[in-house]
Amino acid sequence: MLRRFFSLKPTYGQKLSLLATLPLILAVAAISIIVAYQSRALAEREIKQLETKLIEAKKEELRNYVTQAKNGFYYLYGNAAPDDEAAKQQVMQILAAMIYGDEGFFFVYDYDGTNLVSPRQTDLINNNWIDLTDSNGKPVVNDFIQTARQGAGYVEHLWPKPSTGEDALMVSYVTGFQSWRWAVGTGVFIDDVVEGVAATRAEVEARVQRTFYYIGGITLSALLLVFASGLFLNIRERRLADVKLKELTQRVFDAQEEERGRVARELHDGISQIIVGVRYALENAKRRYAKGDDRAAETLNKGIDNLTLAANEVRRISRDLRPGVLDDLGLGPAVKTLGEDFEARTGIKVSFETVVFRNRLEQDTKIALYRIAQESLTNIERHSGATLVAISLRGHRSGATLRIDDNGHGISGKPKSSGEQKGIGLRNMEERIEQLGGTLNISSSGNGTTIEAHVPLSRLLSPSAKSASSSYEKAAE
Repeated sequence: MLRRFFSLKPTYGQKLSLLATLPLILAVAAISIIVAYQSRALAEREIKQLETKLIEAKKEELRNYVTQAKNGFYYLYGNAAPDDEAAKQQVMQILAAMIYGDEGFFFVYDYDGTNLVSPRQTDLINNNWIDLTDSNGKPVVNDFIQTARQGAGYVEHLWPKPSTGEDALMVSYVTGFQSWRWAVGTGVFIDDVVEGVAATRAEVEARVQRTFYYIGGITLSALLLVFASGLFLNIRERRLADVKLKELTQRVFDAQEEERGRVARELHDGISQIIVGVRYALENAKRRYAKGDDRAAETLNKGIDNLTLAANEVRRISRDLRPGVLDDLGLGPAVKTLGEDFEARTGIKVSFETVVFRNRLEQDTKIALYRIAQESLTNIERHSGATLVAISLRGHRSGATLRIDDNGHGISGKPKSSGEQKGIGLRNMEERIEQLGGTLNISSSGNGTTIEAHVPLSRLLSPSAKSASSSYEKAAE
């Protein structure tokens, strides 16, 4: 069964399964992409805001440090002349002593680029660093001086970290002492902020990936559920189809056996007895002819009449099996002839009415409607106790309709002993009309039964497709 399900040529059920799962896969993929994009965009905005807030907090902290330091020696700077070396030395000593934390310090450069204060990197003191650049090529000292000339501001740059000696990202706040031509500032390393932001970004990415995994797991579970349901339904439908096929095969066998039995009874009870009578008449005529009896001719004529009767019986049985008038003249004349023979055989009055329309029914449709009429008349004869049957056959805009009414006691009043035969007959009619895509309506009461078979317009041939030799159905004639 699994090999059949996974065959290279997909079956109708497999195509339906693909059509059911493909939109689900596409929808989940679209949802996943949108969720990932929105999650990353939102997280990136939040990370940027967090990074900005952290850096702004550190910048504010740096400005406070510089302001506090400036307030500490402003009385010296404010009262000193531009060439007051003693005041300058005092201020440099104060700044060199202002070391805070593990990495914090103050630095001073004159506007020419010479380092005057660098308590954590003393090798820089008294050397000119105007051309100093960081590993990214940024002229750090020159930026300090330009920022100081403009008054005050922040400079982001790479600087060797005193604790490790490796370059790390740093934010410096620089202010200018214009009369002394100094750039005074302090900085704080923000590599911890960068690392924290990177960790946060990695965590967000991991969450997005986990979301993808969750969505993928849910999708896979849904697909497996759809697949299992489809496989279960496929197996179940196949089993039901096998059961129905066996039942249909058994009904076909039963119908064949019933038809064979009917033909055998017809041959035995009708033709066989007639032929025996013919043989007896011929033998009797032979004896009388040998004796010179004048009644030999009478006996021979009787045998000829019996042969004629046998021939008529053969034609009737042949017509019941496959009426030639159905192929030659069409459905209307065939049903009319069927009703006339039924009336002659049973004595039940039959009226037939039809609307004159061209013989445009498909061959399978004509056979099915004829068999429905034949089965209905057989049930009426056996079970209904009716005295009047009305048959109506007409074509219309939506197709064609065969209607059979009788005034019997209805299906519910039929003897229980023949219920199985009746059920087979009704099922045969229903299956015939279902094969054509039509409908079969049966209504019954104590006043009679109505059987109405309707076939759709698609079962009618177009005028151009109809054979030139097709005749008109003129049952009203």
